[in-house]
This record gives sequence, C-alpha cells and structure tokens, in this order.
Amino acid sequence: MSRVPTADRRSTSAGFTLIEALVALAFLATTLASVGALVASTVRGTRSLEQHLALIESARAIVTGLPNRRELALGNLAGVYGDHNWRVDVVPFIERAADPSRSRRWVPQEIVIQVRSPSGSSIKINTVRLVRRGEG
Repeated sequence: MSRVPTADRRSTSAGFTLIEALVALAFLATTLASVGALVASTVRGTRSLEQHLALIESARAIVTGLPNRRELALGNLAGVYGDHNWRVDVVPFIERAADPSRSRRWVPQEIVIQVRSPSGSSIKINTVRLVRRGEG
C-alpha cells in the first residue's frame, strides 16, 4: 500500500476553489435580484390598486351627495372631494333608434361623472336616467 504524504492530502480536500465561490455568489446575486424585482412589482400593483380604490370611493361619495331627481337639472356641477377633482354633466341622451314623431312621457338623460386624482388617474362613470317630461 502506498501512502500519500500528509501535506498533499490537505491540499486536495481543503475548501472551495475561487471559481466555485464566484459561481455560488453569482447564483445568489441572481436569486436576490429576481426576488427584489418581484417585490417591487407587487408594491407597484398594490399602489395602483389603492389609487383606483380611492377613485371609486370618491365617485361613490359624490354620487351619494348628488341632488335628488327633481333638483338635478341639465348642465354640470364641479367641485373637489378630498384631493380629487370631480365633475358631473347632465345632458340629453341622444337616441338613434327612437321615433321622434312619437310623444313620450319619459325623457332619457345621460349623467357623466368624472373623478380625477392628484396623480392624474381618473375614472368616468356614464349612466342614463329617465325623467318625466317637464320635470328636468
């Protein structure tokens, strides 16, 4: 049996080489970078969702505070709710398929509600209401 000297045995089995350490560090850096990108994407999505929710809540509050059917006339209203600018337009609804010669008791009106946040994002809600002829 031949024996390997003690000094040679230590040099072949001791630790990692420089290349192995660099490969491990590169792998670790790539993994951390991808986790960081995922976290940043999630934060951006959450912020966008919070802004959209704030717009919807402001629009709900504005709709709740609108005058009742008899007091809401043709024209527009505007104001500020919190930091959000809002505008409500009440305009005649244009009907393409209706027979203009027929007399009707109800007249449709379009209501457009626009809310804009300080960041510039906005929401627009369109709806139609029916008003007795002579009321609106």
